[in-house]
Amino acid sequence: MSDTPSVSESGEAVLADPGDAIRAEIRAEYAGKLALAELKAAAARSGIELPSAFTACLNTSALLAEDGSPSAEAIEGALSAFVPKPEVPELLGAGHHPPGGFPRPVRRSLDARYR
Repeated sequence: MSDTPSVSESGEAVLADPGDAIRAEIRAEYAGKLALAELKAAAARSGIELPSAFTACLNTSALLAEDGSPSAEAIEGALSAFVPKPEVPELLGAGHHPPGGFPRPVRRSLDARYR
């Protein structure tokens, strides 16, 4: 048999292999679950903890490419909001700073009688 679909008497296209239709249906059914698994794996690799509410409300069909496979670009775009920002310590200026801060200067009177 050929791989091209044949045309029935009513004009409808009939697949040469009935298993192709079943495989296509199974791929369509589990593509969203596969995309969600790929999203969770990419988050784990990046050290991102996804909230359960995010994964529950996520439209997994948006993570799929045109051919039905998970899209790496779409997954990276979904995770971009969860990338942690680097923590930068508060800078006081250039140079070394003691842990407790600088000691306060001693206030001396400018009056010569008190020196």
